[in-house]
Amino acid sequence: MQAPFIVLDGIDGTGKSTQAKMLIDWLHARGVAAVRCADPGTTPLGEQIRAILLNRPNEMSLRAEALLFMASRAEMVEKIIRPSLENGIVIVCDRFVLANVVYQGHAGGLDPEELWRIGHFSVNHLEPDITFVLDLPVDEAATRRGRAPDRMEARDRLYHERVREGFLYEASLQPEKIEVINASASIDALQNLLRERLLGLLRQRGFRLTNGTP
Repeated sequence: MQAPFIVLDGIDGTGKSTQAKMLIDWLHARGVAAVRCADPGTTPLGEQIRAILLNRPNEMSLRAEALLFMASRAEMVEKIIRPSLENGIVIVCDRFVLANVVYQGHAGGLDPEELWRIGHFSVNHLEPDITFVLDLPVDEAATRRGRAPDRMEARDRLYHERVREGFLYEASLQPEKIEVINASASIDALQNLLRERLLGLLRQRGFRLTNGTP
């Protein structure tokens, strides 16, 4: 039984990390084995790469930036995601290949199609069952963030507008794989919507849920 692989993505400040944690807690309460991943990060190598990407003040070339993200992701897929899925463990991942396509492609100026190709190679052609793009206007997302920006979040407003447009454009090309969700709803309302979507996928795969948290 292949477990579902779910990705949450979108511009920074839309609540991806909060929603991913809530989904994992809900799955555990319903008796479903699940693992939350963060991209970049999750593995020891990934955490070292994450520190380079997000915390260093100096800028780096976009190609180097994209390849560092992909190296972290390749390790995470090899060591955590693929083995978990094969053992019936649900994966909820905060970002995946789409983020590279949007941040370094649509917003940064690299070729999105080339990034898709390299991205698919880096994860050995593993694809999420569904990617939920949590969408908010840039100014609202920045206000919600509620903390000091990291190296990438500190880029100018125009860059983040291009990021948002990139997510919406890619979703329009692959509506069966990428679903845009208005993230302006309350945390609980958004979580309920995500649970509803995931519940249908779990039932299709033959998962039995216990009577835990609704």
